[in-house]
Amino acid sequence: MCVGKCSRIVGPCLLVLGTLSVLASILLLFPGGASRYLLQGHLGRHARALPGLWGGGIAVLLAAIQVTALGWQRPGCSGRHSALLSVLLSKLALLGSAACFVLCGVGLSTGPLCLHNSTALGPGHAALWGYPFLDPIDLGAGARAENYLYNRSSWSTCLEPEGIVAWHVALFSLLLLLSAAEMLLALLQILNGLLGCLCGSCDGK
Repeated sequence: MCVGKCSRIVGPCLLVLGTLSVLASILLLFPGGASRYLLQGHLGRHARALPGLWGGGIAVLLAAIQVTALGWQRPGCSGRHSALLSVLLSKLALLGSAACFVLCGVGLSTGPLCLHNSTALGPGHAALWGYPFLDPIDLGAGARAENYLYNRSSWSTCLEPEGIVAWHVALFSLLLLLSAAEMLLALLQILNGLLGCLCGSCDGK
């Protein structure tokens, strides 16, 4: 496939993926659509890190704009310079999406920050804010024997925010899929841009 034609496909795809990544990351700041947990500071550390905003979002969108422009640029000497710039920005997008993938994977395995009952402390203790699926003491002995992702009955451990586990799992899983797709497309564009630097665009030939 010609360099320009490939860029015209990869660029818009990265634009869509980057935009979705930003939206998903912002939604993580509003568990269940409520803003009070953000204002009260009751947000998980991985949600506060906003990996989908800077990693899977801004870094990818910068590359997407350049790649899209490259796809519609006329062949010539300036085309090689644009191809080189697209390679550099695609490397940035690759690093950003990879960082987003790792952080979201850790966030998904850690579980959400929520208000939960701590059975290990005995009766009479108030509910606590914490990571019940990360710290075994919060749920009692043997609680981590089965991963919470495969044991939906354990999701009721979280009292607030309402539906936080499903919200957390859905958005972090979405970010994982988006960042994986971004990595593949960024890698493809790096190869495509290198081909454009060496051989120029084949459009119009």
